[in-house]
Amino acid sequence: MTVARYQVLPREDHWVVRHDEDVAGPYITKQAAFDAAVSTAGRAMAEGYAVELTVASGADGRAA
Repeated sequence: MTVARYQVLPREDHWVVRHDEDVAGPYITKQAAFDAAVSTAGRAMAEGYAVELTVASGADGRAA
């Protein structure tokens, strides 16, 4: 089974979602990036993919 991998990552003053070599964003908050990743991952699941979602730490919800 193919696995769709998503990563929510900080970048300077914003957040991004990486899927394979594609990067989506910028997102102002970590929560916004997470919500976008979950939405996209949900579509991948509906298409039959296994999904892996990783979220980087960041206590205040903003990129460092």
